[in-house]
Amino acid sequence: MTLENLPGDLYQMQELLDDREQEIVGRVRAFLDSKVAPIANDCWARAEFPHDLIPGFGELGIAGLPHDECPGEKPSSLLTGFLAMDMARVDPSMSTFFGVHSGLAMGSIGRCGSQEQRERWLPAMGRMEKIGAFALTEPEGGSDVALGLRTTARRDGHEWVLNGAKRWIGNATFADHTVVWAKDEADDQVKGFVVGKDTPGFTATRIENKIALRTVQNADIVLEDCRVPEADRLAGANSFKDTAAILRRTRSGVAWQAVGVMLAAYEIARDYAVEREQFGRPIARFQLVQDLLVKMLGNTTAALGMVVRLAQLQDSGRYRDEHSALAKAHCTTRMREVVGWARELMAGNGIVLDYDIGRFVADAEALYSYEGTREINTLIVGRAATGHGAFV
Repeated sequence: MTLENLPGDLYQMQELLDDREQEIVGRVRAFLDSKVAPIANDCWARAEFPHDLIPGFGELGIAGLPHDECPGEKPSSLLTGFLAMDMARVDPSMSTFFGVHSGLAMGSIGRCGSQEQRERWLPAMGRMEKIGAFALTEPEGGSDVALGLRTTARRDGHEWVLNGAKRWIGNATFADHTVVWAKDEADDQVKGFVVGKDTPGFTATRIENKIALRTVQNADIVLEDCRVPEADRLAGANSFKDTAAILRRTRSGVAWQAVGVMLAAYEIARDYAVEREQFGRPIARFQLVQDLLVKMLGNTTAALGMVVRLAQLQDSGRYRDEHSALAKAHCTTRMREVVGWARELMAGNGIVLDYDIGRFVADAEALYSYEGTREINTLIVGRAATGHGAFV
């Protein structure tokens, strides 16, 4: 099939997808437009998650695609990037939900789990019959998570005892499996554990009063003498390097999400400019309005070109940390400009949910910060560029 070109894809990058990939993207795009878009504002306003959509997501057959270890035909990074982009273009909250489940939770099990663990957990997660979460960030930690991890794990016979707290954990209020990262008291190394939602000592409480990604059910997690069998410790997660390998892959997905937000902002602003009349004509006929639209389109086009090249480097095996770090930092910064210009073009209507753009302006702030702040990603790129680390 041939996909209808998106208004913001001026250079028609989606034509780089092969026929099978275009069919998958088209199928996902149709689901998003028909099922997610009509309820996105309402779910966001009420801060409620549409659980009834999960079976439909599962039927798309796309969960777990970013990871070579997951079952099924192995996709290109370009395909998984376009899927993340298309989801964010309709609803960054649902894109985040899916990224946590498919990228972080399934990715941790796929990369760090044993063969038995992958066979035990991934098929049901791939069908989205079981939902995953990823618990790394802590209340007192953020950018210093590698050194500041305080959640502990102590071996006790055939079990591990986990104690600590996690914060901002997406999906955790309803996830069946939460991948919890904790520091082994014996060797001071970070290890991963798959914790079931009904495990005694595991408590997840929804974070209230968010102003971004309100549909995402972020939670505070408390672990109090939470016992996890040795069989549920991820066999291949033996240090923070293993955790970082998961984050390296998903960081590029956030850059794709940022492009999706830019595409949405441009489409919303362009349609508004064509339809909205002032002084007896559409505001699209005013030079300053066209200037805003062209600046938005320029940012979007440049960012899309960057992530497309990033995907090519991933598939060719030449991908390095600084590639995803630069894409995440640059694309989310440009995203902030684009949603701001879209809101500016729409004036007062830009702050009303009825006109959509306000949701994207708010959600952009979360994308700008998670998966590594701009500052941290800048230091990763700076270290690669100069050979000198400038971290604290």
